[in-house]
Amino acid sequence: MPIDDLQLNLRNLTTDDYPQLKPLMDRVYHDIGGAWPKLTIDRLINEFPDGQIVIEDDGKLIGVALTAQVDYEQFSNPHRYDDLIGQRETIQNASDGDSMYGIDVLIDPEYRGYRLGRRLYEARKEVCRQLNLKAILAGGRIPEYHLVADEMSPTEYIDKVARKELHDPILSFQLANDFQVKRLLRKYLPEDEKSQGYATLLEWNNILYEPAELMLESRPTQVRVGAVQWQMREFASVEAVLQQVEYFVDALADYQSDFAVFPELFNAPLMGLQERADQQDQIAAIRFLAGFTERFKSEMSRMAVAYNINIIAGSMVEVGENGRLYNVAYLCHRDGSVERQAKLHVTPQERRDWMIEGGEALQVFDTDAGRIGILICYDVEFPELGRLLADQDMDMLFVPFWTDTKNGYLRVRHCAQARAIENECYVVLCGSVGNVPSIENLDIQYAQSSVFSPSDFAFPHDAVMAETTPNTEMIMFSDLDLSRLTIVRNEGSVTNLKDRRKDLFDLRLRDWSHKLGSLDSEDS
Repeated sequence: MPIDDLQLNLRNLTTDDYPQLKPLMDRVYHDIGGAWPKLTIDRLINEFPDGQIVIEDDGKLIGVALTAQVDYEQFSNPHRYDDLIGQRETIQNASDGDSMYGIDVLIDPEYRGYRLGRRLYEARKEVCRQLNLKAILAGGRIPEYHLVADEMSPTEYIDKVARKELHDPILSFQLANDFQVKRLLRKYLPEDEKSQGYATLLEWNNILYEPAELMLESRPTQVRVGAVQWQMREFASVEAVLQQVEYFVDALADYQSDFAVFPELFNAPLMGLQERADQQDQIAAIRFLAGFTERFKSEMSRMAVAYNINIIAGSMVEVGENGRLYNVAYLCHRDGSVERQAKLHVTPQERRDWMIEGGEALQVFDTDAGRIGILICYDVEFPELGRLLADQDMDMLFVPFWTDTKNGYLRVRHCAQARAIENECYVVLCGSVGNVPSIENLDIQYAQSSVFSPSDFAFPHDAVMAETTPNTEMIMFSDLDLSRLTIVRNEGSVTNLKDRRKDLFDLRLRDWSHKLGSLDSEDS
């Protein structure tokens, strides 16, 4: 059949198709009994219409996929073909089943070579996703096994087919369509002499499946993130800064954002409220700034509740119980709770000029819009941290940052984009702009806030979901589809997290709680 002459159409099977279906099945299944009776097909269409799929060429039936709805627990265990068949060749369809069972996939021999079987398999998978069913199961014949049955066991044959040392027209095709062999079925179809009665129990898992009892509790898969590219400038009072913060929170909430993100040390201009002479003492200035942190935490937590939005409150300087200084990001949940993530790697400037120290804890935070991690600026340049968060099923990584020059910004940007690719997550980069020459270490800023995605077909071609105009105060929005992360982690062009060689290396976070306790006691 010349490809230019094809007029293909994918649709559901109807009872009117039987006059074409019968001769097609008789032709393809001549060695195992031919076509199903019309009564069987009519009942299957009536009970599970979505599962019966055909391909036609200009009205001619050329491909068919027949499917039943079944109970996973029953048919994921050893069974025979007859367990699926009732009296008078009636296929036992379970309308309350949680899975699909592939009964037949057949293509007109004249149309082989056009990958039409793959189309039917993909259509069947889409039905499984749309109906929120757990898996597709199938008993797969191994029709070439009889040729080597005297030389090897069926399990050896299956292993060789999986390794592509042998080719089996059915098993090789199913493996190429992401089905996994779960077990060997004995006496599955005794009259199948070519397979010697054996079959493989194949399974394709719907990675988006949500059990019915959990669906009401499940988080949304669509998340909107809003970020503030904040202008550093002189402020006359703490109230003026908080007024500007609330303005942006209000604006982001008006667009139904799930998150509002602020940059690292966004309230640093408040150091300018000191007496001019005191500003020259940078350690005194940064401790002065830390004196406002509790008020900002309280006010931004209030805004999170009042505007119904989760706030990544940039980062602020915190005085620890031991009197030491830390650079800390606060997550203000819209339910009123507040959590913290300290910067773990401090820059040489932070350590030298401000005596800020690195924190010791790293965690993933559960929110009502996904599992998130927070790495402050320099931390994102250390790939181990992102991987540790990914191992805790992080969906989104937030990176509040503050850089003065473009080359410093590009270090953060390129590392953030690498974290999105290697950990198959979204990364939200949020920075500050503007110049405050009157305050030490705040004289220049450079930023272009961005949202990065994994690099695969489900995402933008350059893996950039959104970005701001460089060095301009503005807000940015991006809609993130968390279900796409699930798909790319399991079925992407590459699957970085799954393909790690854990037999060669591993990564773990040390528990420093005991050491921190001893340090606190020594300091006291």
